[in-house]
Amino acid sequence: MFDGKTILITGGTGSFGKKYVKTLLSRYSPKKIIIFSRDELKQYEMQQEFNAKNLRYFIGDVRDGERLRMAMEGVDFVIHAAALKQVPAAEYNPMECIKTNIHGAENVIKAALENNVEKVIALSTDKAANPINLYGATKLASDKLFVAANNMAGSKRTLFSVVRYGNVVGSRGSVVPFFEKLLAEKAQKLPITHADMTRFWISLQEGVDFVLKNFERMHGGEIFVPKIPSVRITDLASAIAPGVEQEIVGIRPGEKLHEIMCPADDSHLTLEFHDHFVLCPTITFTSRGNSFSLNNLGEKGEPVKMGCEYNSGTNPHFLTVDEIVSFNKAAMS
Repeated sequence: MFDGKTILITGGTGSFGKKYVKTLLSRYSPKKIIIFSRDELKQYEMQQEFNAKNLRYFIGDVRDGERLRMAMEGVDFVIHAAALKQVPAAEYNPMECIKTNIHGAENVIKAALENNVEKVIALSTDKAANPINLYGATKLASDKLFVAANNMAGSKRTLFSVVRYGNVVGSRGSVVPFFEKLLAEKAQKLPITHADMTRFWISLQEGVDFVLKNFERMHGGEIFVPKIPSVRITDLASAIAPGVEQEIVGIRPGEKLHEIMCPADDSHLTLEFHDHFVLCPTITFTSRGNSFSLNNLGEKGEPVKMGCEYNSGTNPHFLTVDEIVSFNKAAMS
């Protein structure tokens, strides 16, 4: 569905954007791929890696609505990946996080509607489910904006959906590169925030593939959640550095012990498919129906039991230490 189309990626110089571009170029023949981001150095570095003739690089910030409107002219599909994502940084710089994650989302929506973009998928996070930190709260607000944008579209063709998933192996600022950096510096101990902490675990390629598939599945208004394994942070440290001592340092500001992707409070809105969940909108769409049990690929979903919660601590699928080693090796290759 991407052959001959123009795709724009906000925050396109990040880990996700680079993997997404690589995947698009290897599997499809898009007319144009636009990288929209604010860091000229990262764009320069990306140009050295990707020099395809159909790539365009726009310097711009999602806080700048006018620049977004200009960049989206003639665009068919948008992936909104730009965000301020570091939990402690957001706690200490709340206004900046709100400007990018909430006002930026609003600007993406307005620009997409004004340019009659066909489909938009916004990337979310497990921290947006029952949020306790500002980053999660801003992403929940962003999710609500993108879902409600389907009503704002009116007679326009533009559809908006959201993809929510957990920790991405090896992404910038994540725990794996942090542990590896400490080991490279000859650290004698690895800091563990809490011995019982768990996280959902997904590779960058799995995240990209899930987003690609959901462009085909989407009706507009869904929040897509993949079925993925969990890891215990202590097991992760053992997988990366077997035999290295682990030191409990305490939970950081705004951090949870376990993450949630489908809250129990939303169980009446949650559908289970063979490899993913869908959270249906809390609002009613005025221009079309609210049935999401059959997606555009013909896949059927069933309602989950009331009170059902998709939680990293109670996930039926946990990776063992050996499985984490194999998983991380494959994800980083």
